[in-house]
Parts: sequence; C-alpha cells; structure tokens
Amino acid sequence: QVHLVESGGGLVQTGGSLRLSCRASGSIFSMNLMGWFRQPPGKQRTLVATITSDGRTNYADSVKGRFTISRDNAKNTVYLQMNSLKPEDTAVYYCNSQLNYWGQGTQVTVSS
Repeated sequence: QVHLVESGGGLVQTGGSLRLSCRASGSIFSMNLMGWFRQPPGKQRTLVATITSDGRTNYADSVKGRFTISRDNAKNTVYLQMNSLKPEDTAVYYCNSQLNYWGQGTQVTVSS
C-alpha cells in the first residue's frame, strides 16, 4: 500500500508561483512512476505531468514551459513547481503513484 501526502497549495494571483510537494511512503519510491493530476470544479481529473524513476518527464500541453515536475528519491518526494499561474490552473491537484495510488489532493486557486 502506498500513502501519498500533498502540501503547498493555496491562493495566488495571476502570474504568481506555487510549489506543490508530495511525500510518499509504503513502496520503493525510487522505482515508481510519479505524477500530478488536477481536477477543476465540475470537470474531470486530467494529467498535468509525470516523471519516471530515471527522471524523464512528460507534460500536458497546457502547462508546458510553466510547470516543472521533479523528484528527490532520498526524501521520497515529488514536486510540482508552477510558475506564471493562470486562473484556468485553478483546481484540486492530486499526487499519483504508479498510475494507481492517489493523495488526498491540495487546492490551488489563482485569482484574476
């Protein structure tokens, strides 16, 4: 069983930045595909970014050039650095492990 705990969400103005963190436990973190998804109000949950065990990354087109996913295997933590935030980035952001396990989510709200 994998346990994921997100932190770092909050309220920010358009153009601002936030860094989300997700600490994992219960598995060999360094071997796991990790990712961030988001779910805006009234919409489906969609992929934001993923990172493989060897650091290869993949991003949704809507966040390319603005968001950066990274991981620290020594700390069992994955990060999402979000820059140049827009109101349409407002959502609950979920950490994911192995496309199977989910965190509880953290709210990100971008005001215009």
